[in-house]
Amino acid sequence: MGLTEKQKLRFMYGLTEKQFRLTFERAKRQGGVTGEVFMQMLELRLDNIVYLLGFGRTRKAARQLVTHGHVQVNGQKVDIPSFACKPGDVVEVREKSSSRQLAQRSLDESALRNPPAWLDRVDGAFKGTVNRLPIRDEMDKTINEQLIVEFYSR
Repeated sequence: MGLTEKQKLRFMYGLTEKQFRLTFERAKRQGGVTGEVFMQMLELRLDNIVYLLGFGRTRKAARQLVTHGHVQVNGQKVDIPSFACKPGDVVEVREKSSSRQLAQRSLDESALRNPPAWLDRVDGAFKGTVNRLPIRDEMDKTINEQLIVEFYSR
């Protein structure tokens, strides 16, 4: 049961086994409720935030947008999908026309999908802000992170 839950979450975020495991270990060391901290760490990855803001149609597309250097965090180009954003960070699509076209296409296709409450998107400016840490109720409810914690604890 724990294995299937882990695989579901791992494929959802598009992580390798090693990335997933290291993120879990970091969450365990951080203190607090391990499952919730782990989920927050996954949600605050740059590629996931780009996806949630609607700049990437899928998490894979958002990851590629980041890797190809189309995204800035606080005015600095960041091309590492696993970059951990913090509350107060401003994520924006760079001002190159090719970057903006890619993001606009994704925004048009994901117009019905609104960013979660912990993110603010400035419409028309290709910009979003991380307001605060996400709480468990704002994350995917189909994931039972407790099973993953138990799986790694054995």
